[in-house]
Amino acid sequence: MRISGNTIFIPGATSGIGLELALRLFDAGNRIIIGGRRTDMLARIARDHPGIETIRIDVADADDVDRAVTEVRQRFPETNVLITMAGLMRSEDLSDPAFIQTAVTEVQTNILGPLRLIAGFVEHLVALPDATIVTVSSGLAFTPMAGTPTYSATKSAIHSFTDSLRIQLADTSVGVLELVPPAVQTDLMPGQAEAEWAMPLNDFVDEVMTLLPTATREILVENVKPLRFAEAAGNRDDLMAGLAHLTG
Repeated sequence: MRISGNTIFIPGATSGIGLELALRLFDAGNRIIIGGRRTDMLARIARDHPGIETIRIDVADADDVDRAVTEVRQRFPETNVLITMAGLMRSEDLSDPAFIQTAVTEVQTNILGPLRLIAGFVEHLVALPDATIVTVSSGLAFTPMAGTPTYSATKSAIHSFTDSLRIQLADTSVGVLELVPPAVQTDLMPGQAEAEWAMPLNDFVDEVMTLLPTATREILVENVKPLRFAEAAGNRDDLMAGLAHLTG
Protein backbone atom coordinates (compact mmCIF):
# COMPACT_ATOMS: atom_id res chain seq x y z
CA MET A 1 0.00 0.00 0.00
CA ARG A 2 1.37 3.37 -0.92
CA ILE A 3 1.68 5.65 2.09
CA SER A 4 0.33 8.86 0.51
CA GLY A 5 -2.02 10.03 -2.22
CA ASN A 6 -4.94 7.82 -1.16
CA THR A 7 -8.50 8.56 -0.17
CA ILE A 8 -9.12 6.41 2.91
CA PHE A 9 -12.38 5.58 4.66
CA ILE A 10 -11.88 4.43 8.28
CA PRO A 11 -15.11 3.55 10.12
CA GLY A 12 -14.49 3.22 13.83
CA ALA A 13 -11.78 5.87 13.98
CA THR A 14 -13.23 8.34 16.47
CA SER A 15 -10.78 7.27 19.20
CA GLY A 16 -7.91 4.94 20.04
CA ILE A 17 -5.93 3.17 17.33
CA GLY A 18 -8.33 4.25 14.60
CA LEU A 19 -8.08 7.96 15.31
CA GLU A 20 -4.32 8.00 15.79
CA LEU A 21 -3.78 6.02 12.59
CA ALA A 22 -6.17 8.33 10.72
CA LEU A 23 -4.23 11.40 11.89
CA ARG A 24 -0.89 9.89 10.87
CA LEU A 25 -2.21 8.93 7.46
CA PHE A 26 -3.66 12.42 7.04
CA ASP A 27 -0.30 13.97 7.88
CA ALA A 28 1.34 11.62 5.38
CA GLY A 29 -0.65 13.17 2.54
CA ASN A 30 -3.90 11.19 2.31
CA ARG A 31 -7.49 12.34 2.24
CA ILE A 32 -9.17 10.84 5.30
CA ILE A 33 -12.85 10.10 5.94
CA ILE A 34 -13.54 9.02 9.53
CA GLY A 35 -16.71 7.11 10.33
CA GLY A 36 -18.38 6.69 13.71
CA ARG A 37 -21.69 6.48 15.56
CA ARG A 38 -21.40 9.55 17.77
CA THR A 39 -22.01 12.82 15.95
CA ASP A 40 -20.51 14.87 18.80
CA MET A 41 -17.18 13.06 18.47
CA LEU A 42 -17.23 13.41 14.69
CA ALA A 43 -17.90 17.14 15.03
CA ARG A 44 -15.02 17.52 17.49
CA ILE A 45 -12.62 15.70 15.17
CA ALA A 46 -13.67 17.84 12.19
CA ARG A 47 -13.20 21.00 14.28
CA ASP A 48 -9.84 20.00 15.73
CA HIS A 49 -8.41 18.62 12.48
CA PRO A 50 -9.45 20.78 9.52
CA GLY A 51 -9.39 18.81 6.28
CA ILE A 52 -10.49 15.50 7.76
CA GLU A 53 -13.96 14.46 6.57
CA THR A 54 -16.51 12.63 8.72
CA ILE A 55 -19.43 10.29 8.09
CA ARG A 56 -21.90 8.97 10.63
CA ILE A 57 -22.11 5.17 10.54
CA ASP A 58 -23.21 2.39 12.86
CA VAL A 59 -21.50 -0.75 11.53
CA ALA A 60 -23.83 -2.96 13.62
CA ASP A 61 -26.82 -1.68 11.62
CA ALA A 62 -27.05 -3.18 8.12
CA ASP A 63 -29.26 -0.39 6.76
CA ASP A 64 -26.99 2.29 8.19
CA VAL A 65 -23.94 0.65 6.63
CA ASP A 66 -25.69 0.67 3.24
CA ARG A 67 -26.58 4.34 3.65
CA ALA A 68 -23.07 5.35 4.74
CA VAL A 69 -21.35 3.35 1.99
CA THR A 70 -23.57 5.03 -0.60
CA GLU A 71 -22.76 8.45 0.88
CA VAL A 72 -19.01 7.81 0.86
CA ARG A 73 -19.05 6.54 -2.72
CA GLN A 74 -21.09 9.54 -3.88
CA ARG A 75 -19.16 12.22 -1.99
CA PHE A 76 -15.73 10.66 -2.37
CA PRO A 77 -15.75 8.52 -5.54
CA GLU A 78 -11.94 8.41 -5.49
CA THR A 79 -11.96 6.38 -2.24
CA ASN A 80 -9.42 3.60 -2.80
CA VAL A 81 -8.64 2.37 0.73
CA LEU A 82 -11.04 0.87 3.26
CA ILE A 83 -9.80 0.21 6.82
CA THR A 84 -12.42 -1.71 8.83
CA MET A 85 -11.40 -0.44 12.25
CA ALA A 86 -14.64 -0.57 14.30
CA GLY A 87 -14.71 -3.12 17.11
CA LEU A 88 -16.04 -3.93 20.59
CA MET A 89 -14.35 -5.90 23.38
CA ARG A 90 -16.28 -6.94 26.49
CA SER A 91 -15.66 -9.39 29.32
CA GLU A 92 -17.96 -12.41 29.49
CA ASP A 93 -18.76 -15.04 32.10
CA LEU A 94 -19.68 -18.13 30.09
CA SER A 95 -21.25 -19.78 33.14
CA ASP A 96 -23.97 -17.10 32.99
CA PRO A 97 -26.38 -17.56 30.05
CA ALA A 98 -26.68 -13.76 29.81
CA PHE A 99 -23.28 -13.72 28.06
CA ILE A 100 -25.16 -14.30 24.81
CA GLN A 101 -26.33 -10.67 24.81
CA THR A 102 -22.73 -9.44 24.74
CA ALA A 103 -21.78 -12.10 22.21
CA VAL A 104 -24.49 -11.06 19.74
CA THR A 105 -23.47 -7.40 19.97
CA GLU A 106 -19.80 -8.22 19.37
CA VAL A 107 -20.58 -10.50 16.41
CA GLN A 108 -22.73 -7.76 14.86
CA THR A 109 -19.96 -5.18 15.22
CA ASN A 110 -16.75 -7.18 14.87
CA ILE A 111 -17.72 -9.67 12.15
CA LEU A 112 -20.83 -8.53 10.31
CA GLY A 113 -19.73 -4.87 10.38
CA PRO A 114 -16.49 -5.44 8.42
CA LEU A 115 -18.16 -7.94 6.08
CA ARG A 116 -20.95 -5.51 5.26
CA LEU A 117 -18.44 -2.75 4.60
CA ILE A 118 -16.37 -4.96 2.34
CA ALA A 119 -19.49 -6.08 0.48
CA GLY A 120 -20.45 -2.45 -0.01
CA PHE A 121 -17.08 -1.38 -1.38
CA VAL A 122 -15.60 -4.38 -3.18
CA GLU A 123 -17.04 -3.71 -6.65
CA HIS A 124 -16.05 -0.06 -6.37
CA LEU A 125 -12.49 -0.92 -5.33
CA VAL A 126 -11.99 -3.62 -7.96
CA ALA A 127 -12.81 -1.04 -10.65
CA LEU A 128 -9.92 1.20 -9.51
CA PRO A 129 -6.32 0.81 -10.71
CA ASP A 130 -4.88 0.69 -7.17
CA ALA A 131 -6.89 -0.08 -4.04
CA THR A 132 -6.47 -1.68 -0.62
CA ILE A 133 -8.69 -3.29 1.99
CA VAL A 134 -7.24 -3.37 5.51
CA THR A 135 -9.01 -5.57 8.05
CA VAL A 136 -8.23 -5.36 11.77
CA SER A 137 -7.92 -8.55 13.79
CA SER A 138 -5.90 -8.95 17.01
CA GLY A 139 -3.15 -10.99 18.59
CA LEU A 140 -6.05 -12.62 20.45
CA ALA A 141 -7.18 -14.14 17.14
CA PHE A 142 -4.24 -16.52 17.53
CA THR A 143 -3.92 -16.81 21.32
CA PRO A 144 -7.35 -16.08 22.83
CA MET A 145 -8.06 -14.39 26.13
CA ALA A 146 -10.41 -16.54 28.22
CA GLY A 147 -12.06 -13.49 29.79
CA THR A 148 -13.09 -12.09 26.39
CA PRO A 149 -14.03 -15.24 24.48
CA THR A 150 -16.37 -13.79 21.88
CA TYR A 151 -14.04 -10.92 21.07
CA SER A 152 -11.18 -13.37 20.55
CA ALA A 153 -13.39 -15.58 18.38
CA THR A 154 -14.57 -12.66 16.24
CA LYS A 155 -10.99 -11.68 15.55
CA SER A 156 -10.15 -15.28 14.59
CA ALA A 157 -13.04 -15.08 12.13
CA ILE A 158 -11.69 -11.84 10.66
CA HIS A 159 -8.24 -13.41 10.22
CA SER A 160 -9.71 -16.42 8.40
CA PHE A 161 -11.99 -14.26 6.24
CA THR A 162 -9.10 -11.98 5.32
CA ASP A 163 -7.00 -14.90 4.11
CA SER A 164 -9.85 -16.03 1.84
CA LEU A 165 -10.51 -12.49 0.63
CA ARG A 166 -6.86 -12.07 -0.30
CA ILE A 167 -6.90 -15.22 -2.41
CA GLN A 168 -10.18 -14.36 -4.13
CA LEU A 169 -8.96 -10.84 -5.00
CA ALA A 170 -5.45 -11.91 -6.00
CA ASP A 171 -6.08 -11.26 -9.69
CA THR A 172 -7.56 -7.81 -9.13
CA SER A 173 -6.10 -4.39 -8.36
CA VAL A 174 -7.09 -4.70 -4.68
CA GLY A 175 -4.46 -5.52 -2.10
CA VAL A 176 -5.65 -7.10 1.16
CA LEU A 177 -3.83 -6.44 4.44
CA GLU A 178 -4.57 -7.53 7.99
CA LEU A 179 -3.58 -5.25 10.86
CA VAL A 180 -2.92 -7.41 13.95
CA PRO A 181 -2.65 -5.24 17.09
CA PRO A 182 -1.39 -6.43 20.46
CA ALA A 183 -2.85 -4.90 23.62
CA VAL A 184 -2.49 -1.15 23.09
CA GLN A 185 -3.06 1.66 25.59
CA THR A 186 -6.57 2.65 24.52
CA ASP A 187 -10.02 2.62 26.13
CA LEU A 188 -10.99 -0.68 24.47
CA MET A 189 -11.25 -2.26 27.96
CA PRO A 190 -11.54 -0.54 31.37
CA GLY A 191 -8.09 0.39 32.68
CA GLN A 192 -6.29 -0.55 29.47
CA ALA A 193 -5.32 3.03 28.60
CA GLU A 194 -3.03 3.17 31.64
CA ALA A 195 -2.00 -0.50 31.79
CA GLU A 196 1.73 -1.24 31.86
CA TRP A 197 1.09 -4.50 29.99
CA ALA A 198 -0.32 -2.61 27.00
CA MET A 199 1.81 -1.03 24.26
CA PRO A 200 1.84 2.80 24.19
CA LEU A 201 -0.46 4.00 21.42
CA ASN A 202 2.09 6.29 19.78
CA ASP A 203 4.71 3.53 19.71
CA PHE A 204 2.24 1.15 18.10
CA VAL A 205 1.21 3.56 15.35
CA ASP A 206 4.85 4.59 14.76
CA GLU A 207 5.68 0.96 14.03
CA VAL A 208 2.58 0.42 11.89
CA MET A 209 3.43 3.43 9.72
CA THR A 210 6.91 2.01 9.20
CA LEU A 211 5.57 -1.41 8.22
CA LEU A 212 2.64 -0.29 6.08
CA PRO A 213 4.46 0.58 2.83
CA THR A 214 6.03 -2.88 2.46
CA ALA A 215 3.36 -5.10 4.03
CA THR A 216 1.81 -7.71 1.75
CA ARG A 217 -0.24 -9.82 4.20
CA GLU A 218 -0.19 -9.14 7.94
CA ILE A 219 1.01 -5.99 9.68
CA LEU A 220 2.76 -7.34 12.76
CA VAL A 221 4.49 -5.07 15.27
CA GLU A 222 7.09 -6.80 17.43
CA ASN A 223 4.85 -6.79 20.52
CA VAL A 224 2.20 -8.97 18.85
CA LYS A 225 4.52 -11.67 17.53
CA PRO A 226 4.53 -13.77 20.74
CA LEU A 227 0.73 -14.09 20.45
CA ARG A 228 0.74 -14.54 16.67
CA PHE A 229 3.29 -17.35 16.69
CA ALA A 230 2.59 -18.96 20.09
CA GLU A 231 1.31 -22.21 18.64
CA ALA A 232 4.37 -22.64 16.46
CA ALA A 233 6.59 -21.78 19.43
CA GLY A 234 4.82 -24.35 21.59
CA ASN A 235 3.87 -21.97 24.41
CA ARG A 236 0.27 -21.09 23.51
CA ASP A 237 -1.23 -22.77 26.58
CA ASP A 238 1.15 -20.91 28.88
CA LEU A 239 0.31 -17.58 27.25
CA MET A 240 -3.42 -18.29 27.48
CA ALA A 241 -3.03 -19.05 31.19
CA GLY A 242 -1.18 -15.78 31.66
CA LEU A 243 -3.86 -13.84 29.80
CA ALA A 244 -6.58 -15.45 31.93
CA HIS A 245 -4.74 -14.38 35.08
CA LEU A 246 -4.33 -10.87 33.69
CA THR A 247 -8.07 -10.46 33.25
CA GLY A 248 -8.93 -11.97 36.62
